[in-house]
Amino acid sequence: MLSRSAQGVYWMARYLARAGYLSRLLELQVQFLVDRSVEEIHFGWKRIYQCMRRFPPPGEQFLPEADEFALADAFTLADDLTFERSNPDSVWSAIASGRENARQMRHCISGEMWTCLNAAWLRIRDLEAVDIWRTPEVFYARTRSEIHNFVGVADATMYRGAAWRFMRLGRAIERAQLAVSLLLAQIELSRQTERRTLGWASMLRTHHALEAYGRVHGIEMKPDRVLDLLVADPSLPGSVLATVQAAAAELEGLGGGPGVDADAAARRLAGRAEALILYDWPEASEPEELLERVSQSARDLHEAVLGAFVDYAIEDSPLR
Repeated sequence: MLSRSAQGVYWMARYLARAGYLSRLLELQVQFLVDRSVEEIHFGWKRIYQCMRRFPPPGEQFLPEADEFALADAFTLADDLTFERSNPDSVWSAIASGRENARQMRHCISGEMWTCLNAAWLRIRDLEAVDIWRTPEVFYARTRSEIHNFVGVADATMYRGAAWRFMRLGRAIERAQLAVSLLLAQIELSRQTERRTLGWASMLRTHHALEAYGRVHGIEMKPDRVLDLLVADPSLPGSVLATVQAAAAELEGLGGGPGVDADAAARRLAGRAEALILYDWPEASEPEELLERVSQSARDLHEAVLGAFVDYAIEDSPLR
């Protein structure tokens, strides 16, 4: 398919996966405001911002200890992550960018997919934080549900061609990068608190893995077991291993890209990230260091995919 079409579908999937992931994080975070301690609330905000590689709005967000401050400041932080137009990774911006890519690539997606995505965009287009703040968790749950619905509609209606694989590839790479980034933030922040189990249960909830953890490990919350499940369990759809394997499968299904060298690099990187988890993770003495390597491989994989299918030099293409 045309490189422009591949790029549009790929980025559509990445933006929507980002919006859905952040909506899930914010849904759980605003639920914490009701009955959790200030320490847990501040920990959650720090983790989200560190995951998204963004500084919070100017101010003393995480310093005071008063409940009133935490509740009032949550509005500012949620607004920045949800509706801030200048934040390219906010929920609003991600859905807007995903929808714009879909609009330009309507010839590559089904009509039902466009209708589903456009309806989600029209619902949030004119909203501000003040409009949702009475029940913010309802807004985030609905937004996440609409993105899941879009994925389901795509699964049911989209032609299984190259566009389908680029969409799934973009989604897998985005989810892998976000999952690793969140895990690294969790590990770093948990070392700064005396409560070593702080935040690990919400990590399981974020990835819809709380029930799976209970079936495998019981009710006792142990960080190393949570980490193993979220990183290396291939049966968990949101695990790092599952998303990396999904990306590798879509690359294999796409066949060779016009950018021959970048295509070979992309396949090596996907295999390297998978091998790090399958073979190095069980014996890793420094899980943070290994996750950093997986994170770098995922970022390099993104660049290699673009180099193989989008930004390749004409003279490198075997089709010229």
